[in-house]
Amino acid sequence: MNKLLNNKIFAFLKLIRIENLIMIALTQILLRYFVLQKVLNQNSIPLELNDALFYLVVLSTVLIAAAGYIINDYFDMKTDLINHPDTVVVGKIIKRRWAIILHITFTVLGIVIGMYAALKTGYLRLAIFHIVAATLLWFYSTHFKKQLLVGNLVVSILTASVAFMPFVYEMGLMQKIHPGFASLHKDVILSCFKITFIYSLFAFITSLAREIIKDMEDHKGDEATGGHTMPIVWGIPASKLNVFFLIVITVILLSFVIYNTFKFYRIIINQNNVYIMLALIIPLIILSLMTLKAKESKQFKNASLLLKFIMLMGLAYSFIFYYN
Repeated sequence: MNKLLNNKIFAFLKLIRIENLIMIALTQILLRYFVLQKVLNQNSIPLELNDALFYLVVLSTVLIAAAGYIINDYFDMKTDLINHPDTVVVGKIIKRRWAIILHITFTVLGIVIGMYAALKTGYLRLAIFHIVAATLLWFYSTHFKKQLLVGNLVVSILTASVAFMPFVYEMGLMQKIHPGFASLHKDVILSCFKITFIYSLFAFITSLAREIIKDMEDHKGDEATGGHTMPIVWGIPASKLNVFFLIVITVILLSFVIYNTFKFYRIIINQNNVYIMLALIIPLIILSLMTLKAKESKQFKNASLLLKFIMLMGLAYSFIFYYN
């Protein structure tokens, strides 16, 4: 009985991609407390969004993401039985009916909590972020996922928006409480926007690259079930080149950050630049070689895991930013 219960719990955590949900929550928490708060405090400006409301925003984001993972597995069952037959959860460990119930429950809770948080800030229109995200995740699973680039772009945009949420809520509330805030603190808002934008752009590009790598990993199952993903339509070699191109763009972006750090500190070797080189740029170069050489599904999976690690290291840069 205990073993069966443990299997159900493990399957549920796998279904909702618990490690991804933790990363989503950490993204918003670290950007708020280690990036935005530092920039604002340097200008003697306190955070206006209280902690309780902020964590409701995080909870809403996590619930909607979990609902998206569930419905994705629900509609992707046939493909997963070909690509990953030993790891299928829906239909084997968790019944399809329960998967739908969980999806609806998490979606409704996520939207309601998001609307409540938006209402309490006085900017109800912010709730549109939560509603649009939930809607896009549904259509991603039912229509977009197997279309050329569309599904990849949807996931990447949603990933980037996770990083933007703390900025949007914080600045929206500040403008609500202090009507002249935007005109009085243009430079502060611009600084917060620039930093958030760099994080979001990094998240978008790396997420897009990872989605293409995952499509290469799963191309056999996608092709068998009528998919039109990049590896199927353009071929594996072209898909590899697209990933390589995205990696090059990311390295250029990171080089821009290094250059700006050098301009500020007038020293090329500092903890910011050393971290970016060792934790991000070098692993990205290794990733490009892994992807170009990959032939088997397992090799693409390893490349995908490395890119996930790089994304985590990009997020961890917020600690360097805060303590520097």
